[in-house]
Amino acid sequence: MTRELASLAGIDRDSPAFRLYEKAKRLGVWDPAAIDFTTDREHWASLADDERDLLLRSCTLFLAGEESVVLDLLPLMDVIGKEGRLEEELFLTAFLWEEGKHTEFFRRFLDDVAGAHGDLTRFCRERYRELFHDELPRAMSALHEDPSPHAQARALVTYTLIVEGVLAETGYHAFFTALESRSLLPGLREGLALVKRDESRHIAYGVYVLTRLIRDDPAVWDTVEARLEELGPLALDVANETFAGYRPIPFDLPILVPYAAQQLEKRRARIASVRTGVGPIELELDED
Repeated sequence: MTRELASLAGIDRDSPAFRLYEKAKRLGVWDPAAIDFTTDREHWASLADDERDLLLRSCTLFLAGEESVVLDLLPLMDVIGKEGRLEEELFLTAFLWEEGKHTEFFRRFLDDVAGAHGDLTRFCRERYRELFHDELPRAMSALHEDPSPHAQARALVTYTLIVEGVLAETGYHAFFTALESRSLLPGLREGLALVKRDESRHIAYGVYVLTRLIRDDPAVWDTVEARLEELGPLALDVANETFAGYRPIPFDLPILVPYAAQQLEKRRARIASVRTGVGPIELELDED
């Protein structure tokens, strides 16, 4: 089989995907092993039982989510590579590497600060498993058999708009804000800020590809809308499931639903603007 190499025809350095790749080279090179958890261990010992329990639960879910997206990204990389989209493929190599580092970071916090060396699967409840163990891998692995624009849209809505854009981004924002207000756990806060900055690029990429798909075939919008309606309630159930049983919720965590809804609607409007002709085809990407 003869393979054509896209780089021989040149690289579009002004393309949104390559600009994200340039950002990843500049901003994504951080080492989870270099984060100092000395003060975090001191703070952990002084926390109330319900505070430690919520942090243990939440960081376990962050860890499981990051590992899930590492496992499930490869089908999309394969599709993009076969389509010859070199700039996007370059960015996706950084995307996968960053997700691996996020996995390492949360596992290190659980080991070195929380001392959580036992089985943590008890924290992954029914609705969480439905999203991360069923919906996410099903939507992504479907690309092996069906790389169509509609299948790509379902995968990207699941991966970048729901998993990363609603749950991960909202969770990282809430915990960083709450811990910062009390000057707690500086190592965890440092890592959360770095992870969130990486995720902003991942979400921007998903929004960009969805706009590209809709620009080429406006009917893809219907698939995007249907998938958002399908998974939106499930994502909220995951959040509610996580905080069920805490009265009150430790750390005075801010209400998560309005922030998540605001971020999702902002991205939905960007995508919709391409379909309606209101916005530019190449949308401005999220700034870090």
